[in-house]
Amino acid sequence: MDGARPEAVEYDAVVLGAGPTGENVADRLRAAGLSTAVVESELVGGECSYWACMPSKALLRPVIARAEARRVPGLRQAVQGPLDADAVFVHRDENTSHWKDDGQVAWLDSTGARLYRGIGRLDGPRRVVVDGPEGERHILTARHAVAVCTGSRAVLPDLPGLEGAKAWTSREATSAHAVPGRLAVVGGGVVGVEMATAWQALGSRVTLLVRGGGLLPRMEPFVGEQVADALTEAGATIRWDTSVVSVEREGGTGPVTLVLDSGERIEADEVLFATGRAPRTDDLGLESIGLEPGSWLPVDDSCRVEGSEWLYAVGDVNHRALLTHQGKYQARIAGAAIAVRAQGVPLLETDRWGAHSATADRAAVPQVVFTDPEAAAVGLSLAEAEAAGHRVRAVDQDIAAVAGASLYGDGYRGRARMIVDLDREILLGVTFVGPGVGELLHSATVAVVGEVPIERLWHAVPSYPTISEVWLRLLETYRR
Repeated sequence: MDGARPEAVEYDAVVLGAGPTGENVADRLRAAGLSTAVVESELVGGECSYWACMPSKALLRPVIARAEARRVPGLRQAVQGPLDADAVFVHRDENTSHWKDDGQVAWLDSTGARLYRGIGRLDGPRRVVVDGPEGERHILTARHAVAVCTGSRAVLPDLPGLEGAKAWTSREATSAHAVPGRLAVVGGGVVGVEMATAWQALGSRVTLLVRGGGLLPRMEPFVGEQVADALTEAGATIRWDTSVVSVEREGGTGPVTLVLDSGERIEADEVLFATGRAPRTDDLGLESIGLEPGSWLPVDDSCRVEGSEWLYAVGDVNHRALLTHQGKYQARIAGAAIAVRAQGVPLLETDRWGAHSATADRAAVPQVVFTDPEAAAVGLSLAEAEAAGHRVRAVDQDIAAVAGASLYGDGYRGRARMIVDLDREILLGVTFVGPGVGELLHSATVAVVGEVPIERLWHAVPSYPTISEVWLRLLETYRR
């Protein structure tokens, strides 16, 4: 550009990040007729498409399908052999589009949004500087809003020897093309248990190192217990109340040694640290508008950053609910709010379930954990409901007691729980664990979001013989 300062290009809105959240913000803004620029430093489609949801579930699908087939008489003997890891990797690679984003770029282009490749940084109010490839620089200004949709990244703990040890994070765990003989997994949350499930089934000898005494601590305790039992039965080793204090791997190659707080040493061929997430805001220029680089961005229910009239933070960066589907939900809310504010509408629909209020982030977050057995939950757990001061009752049901479970597979094990608000007689939360329960979750989500009275749910008749009949058994137990 011969050293000349580029002229600023003005848009109604600028979106930083083209993952699922940013894509959906842009789509909503364009649907409202607002000119929109989208800035992306990596692949359009973001973490979910290439290193999280899609590749992890592509790895897990054959694992779960084989486990369920082994429970079906007449099919059990046909699926006793090992998984074809190479074929699984091919399937995974196809579902990530081989880490190419041409299709996602074409979709974004179809919305009419303008894509800028490069690193976007705030440079004062409503102003973004994009440093693109080959020294290109663009200056973008926003008439109405800048939406930060840059997501989160895996966090590695500050441990002696970890730097340079080439430890896996979630990205390496979902994109690796070779099965390690021994895999150590540090962390008992969603990433830890899903990847332990996948790689154990693909042929690794997995050791899961958990700081506390249970898996999936944000769900009901019985969920983690059943997942732990299944992992152990599959051949994984779980070490409870265990912390890693240092890592040894000379030159970043060969076996890796983990030194535990007990002094014990564990050797593995690879180690995955699934120990949390941090916002991708450290190189975003937040200091230019008086905010702290690297911080989560607190927002109101329309996803507008607290204290700002023009800055929005949507998806993981606001730390409300670090799930792809919640980021897309927030994107729909924020996009609508930006659009009506741009039109000068004086009063937004910010009532509890209004069009411009992301209430589900607090009251009805659904999540499926794709282990064997699956875990699925929406809304509040018993502990969360009691801590919030609700007068509640937990109603439990053995899913194996319904006819559909015995047809699903021999030896079915599962459990359901609904949390009833005794004052309003509505559901505050529902949890399932067991094979195939992920597909039960949306009915629970509708019941929680709709605040459907128990007396009306009594008239929602489940088909026989399906696992959904567990709903009838839960309601019968509550009425008794």
